Amino acid sequence: MSEQSEHTQSEQAKYIEHTANWVKQVIVKYNLCPFARREVERASIRYVVVEEHKPAVVLQALLAECALLDEQPEVETTLVIIPRGFEGFYAYLDLVDMANELLFEQGFEGKYQLATFHPDYCFDGEPQDDAANYTNRSPYPTLHLIREDSMERALADYDDPESIPDRNIHFARRKGSDFFARLLTQCVKP
Repeated sequence: MSEQSEHTQSEQAKYIEHTANWVKQVIVKYNLCPFARREVERASIRYVVVEEHKPAVVLQALLAECALLDEQPEVETTLVIIPRGFEGFYAYLDLVDMANELLFEQGFEGKYQLATFHPDYCFDGEPQDDAANYTNRSPYPTLHLIREDSMERALADYDDPESIPDRNIHFARRKGSDFFARLLTQCVKP
């Protein structure tokens, strides 16, 4: 194996570790997604790094993950981590729009949906420093592919699923931005 590919694998392993830390230490620990714990415990979350910063390459990787999910039902969900090229939130949002359009065009609407996470995530109309934004802030720009049928089943078994976003916003604002900024920093520490 070449030194270059070893370095690339090492970098990718780091991005995956940081993102998995975030899932466990933020999302699961603070129950931001009440369905994540089960998938962490089952080891059914796939983490994929796309280091290319060209939208077409990222979108091709996203389609490849849809195909993999089609072929491997034991993989519940995929987090596509994009560490370079989409650090700017607006460029990332453009990518999200293209990804959603592509899922529709390729016949995946109703089968897979995207959840979106970014280090600078900001809900429309909210101030950048609102702690509620941390419910969607991650170590790296990330596209989360979710099986819609699994989500429907999980929501059917959950009392008052419509309350999840409001509960998360209330919790985040109670804890404050500094609390969540520290959590994200801890996720990427060696």
